[in-house]
Amino acid sequence: MDKNIAKRQAIATKKQRIRKKVFGTSERPRLTVYRSEKHIYGQIVNDLDGKTLFSASTVAKELAAATKELAPIAAAKVIGEALAAKAIAGGVNQVVFDRNGRKYGGRLQAFAEGARGKGLQF
Repeated sequence: MDKNIAKRQAIATKKQRIRKKVFGTSERPRLTVYRSEKHIYGQIVNDLDGKTLFSASTVAKELAAATKELAPIAAAKVIGEALAAKAIAGGVNQVVFDRNGRKYGGRLQAFAEGARGKGLQF
């Protein structure tokens, strides 16, 4: 079996295990983070309604220019701060963190610290 296929399957298994426990409501939505090799994406989702409330990523028009020249960890922190600022302006202060099957460290940790630094609680 290909090494990359095995890695993706392991992440998918962990993701299913996490999603059994992590659920977003209207009072406390779910903050989910996806990272690819090049980009990082964050969304705040209300799972009861099945709607994305806020989102930010390194490919979004308003943030792409600001994160293009940054190192990946610095860009992740900027994206976390931008998403937290949107959420707080929209009236969301508390979220449930969904790391999407990935280990908490590196870019994921920088994203979370950026969001916490702007006042988002999780």
